[in-house]
Amino acid sequence: MKFALFLGCNIPARLNQYETSTRAVLQNLGVELANIKQFNCCGYPIRNLDYKTFVLAAARNLALVEKNNLSLLSLCKCCYGSLKKADHLLREDASLRKEIDGILKKEYLEYRGEVEIKHLLSVLYHDVGIGPIKEKIEKPFSALKIATHYGCHALRPSQIVAFDDPVAPSIFDQLVEITGAESISWPKQLECCGAPLWGVNDDLSMDLTAKKLTDGKQSGADYLCAACTYCHIQFDTVQKIMLTSRGDNHSLPAVLYPQLLGLSMGIHGEILGLNMNHLPVSGIEDFFFVPELVEEGAREPVVKAIEA
Repeated sequence: MKFALFLGCNIPARLNQYETSTRAVLQNLGVELANIKQFNCCGYPIRNLDYKTFVLAAARNLALVEKNNLSLLSLCKCCYGSLKKADHLLREDASLRKEIDGILKKEYLEYRGEVEIKHLLSVLYHDVGIGPIKEKIEKPFSALKIATHYGCHALRPSQIVAFDDPVAPSIFDQLVEITGAESISWPKQLECCGAPLWGVNDDLSMDLTAKKLTDGKQSGADYLCAACTYCHIQFDTVQKIMLTSRGDNHSLPAVLYPQLLGLSMGIHGEILGLNMNHLPVSGIEDFFFVPELVEEGAREPVVKAIEA
């Protein structure tokens, strides 16, 4: 099982722990990753500014993957949605495809429309499978409550991204519960994280983030879990700014899904980049299930803090 890993722009620059934790988890699951150094931006930042340049940027990435006869694995859901959108446009518009291919030929590339575009969660759920992942769990969590954030670009437009049920998604929740944690139900689960407004209207952006964080915490979550570059930055980096500038006291630390899964697989927190998150998440290890502390006849295991 081999995929071309598409990192996008933000992960190498601002969220290196997403890459390292993903590589560690997928290596443990026997998934091979290919690195294509010629990759460029997915086109997302200019999608509403220059339509054809957006499509060209995305198409070039897809052509590079096709040239290597691989499927594409994206970590960022914005990149995932952007690449899926461009792929759809090229399949539907023959004149656009001809124009884009004319430019790609200058680099001896061609968009054939054959590449599969997948997100990390899709690969884990559909390609690796729930069963094989469960077999790799060495340190399951207990009594840990997680609020999953799906992200907008994985769910909409649903007929194009085809990630999960856009109204009642479940893939992410199931993947969280493999680790032994409980994926809680919370009213604002599918609402925007606020990231698209950051840098345009910071106050409104933080307002949207604050509403989600408050709702997650009131619903009983210990941590918020994301699997998107922009979403995690909003819940981690921007939340730290909010705590400082606004004096907000409803902190709900965010953990990336491969960090959560990696910990339950027994992978060391340093390898998973827990120390690189802006809000401390080391306390999550306090929720490891300790078999020897299960009281005889008890319905729930005892949770014991694990000393470093």
